[in-house]
Amino acid sequence: MRDRTGQDRAVRGGDVADFRQALTGARPRGAVSAAHRAWLSHPRWALAIKGALAASLAWFVGLIAPPPFAEYPYYAPLGAVLATTSTVVRSVRDSLQSVAAVLVGAIIARTVALLPLPGLLELAVVVGLALLCVGWRIFGEMGSWTVMSAIFVLIIGSGDSGDYIGSYAGLILVGAAIGIGLNLLLPPLPLTPSELALGRLRDGIAEQVEVLANWLERRGPLDPDEWEKRRQQLFPTAEAARAAVAQTREASRANLRVRYNGNHYWVASQTRRAGALGTSAEVVDEIVRLLVEWERDGLDDVALGKELRPEFAGTLRAFAAALRAAVTRDAANESAAGAADSEAADAVDRLDRSIEELQQAVREARTSTQHDYFVAGTLIVYLARGAHALHS
Repeated sequence: MRDRTGQDRAVRGGDVADFRQALTGARPRGAVSAAHRAWLSHPRWALAIKGALAASLAWFVGLIAPPPFAEYPYYAPLGAVLATTSTVVRSVRDSLQSVAAVLVGAIIARTVALLPLPGLLELAVVVGLALLCVGWRIFGEMGSWTVMSAIFVLIIGSGDSGDYIGSYAGLILVGAAIGIGLNLLLPPLPLTPSELALGRLRDGIAEQVEVLANWLERRGPLDPDEWEKRRQQLFPTAEAARAAVAQTREASRANLRVRYNGNHYWVASQTRRAGALGTSAEVVDEIVRLLVEWERDGLDDVALGKELRPEFAGTLRAFAAALRAAVTRDAANESAAGAADSEAADAVDRLDRSIEELQQAVREARTSTQHDYFVAGTLIVYLARGAHALHS
């Protein structure tokens, strides 16, 4: 935990410093700083501008291209938009896959056109064969271009199929090359959205743990229906955070901003915190599931009972406090990095001590009652797993 703070202090990227300042509660320095943070929080704005620029350049290139390419300039912006709406690495892969899908669709259309079929049946056969190719693994997510290409070639390119197919595929490839070039110059790196997604997941987990602690302490056994709903409420938030961090990791590949601005430390920090939060979400899910099943009215042998509920509630609060501190300290700015790291270490240490005290309370409860408290032991194992994730 402490070793990583030294790495975070090495970060010198402007985006990193700005967002970490925001996380520590600093006020915006005027409208410019506020606008900058809004810009970082909405990567779609940059994507829209970059896509529009790439499409315009591709259209211009299509217009000045030699015949027969200049007859179909509108296909170049398609490739440009395709390449600018994804990460650097994915844009290259998607571009190659789309061109391959275009060629396969064109081959299907021209092959079927050689058969003596009426127009309606010809279209049906072409679309059917193209749809069979959509799911080919080689095309990835670009398989739908097979159907689009087959229909275009069949209907629009029936007069001079060779020139049309070459222009169609060539202009898409040229437009994609322009988009890839812009991506290399202005690579997307959605660090701020993934940071916000991690924050929402952290707050959601911690809030559920705190509500669970209050319920056990003040109300006793859980209401199965209500807590099953609460348990499932975390799933979309956890999935959104996982997807956001995965996109950031992919965007960091072949990304000059990561290499030269020091943002690779922030990417690594998000990956670590995503792992800790993912484990914490699984831990909380299992704890709630066990308590819904074993800590409710109508059972003779409950998971905790009146004796252990207060102890377990205290440990849950320690878990929530450690969770908030441990996943926040990597995002602290440089001036507060040492204090945040020390606070996180203290919070996790308090959680460890609380788990040990809970273990001792379970041992004493076993000797004073006839209950085995097997479920309570399992709950402790899950809490220990959560504490270990916050240590790593």
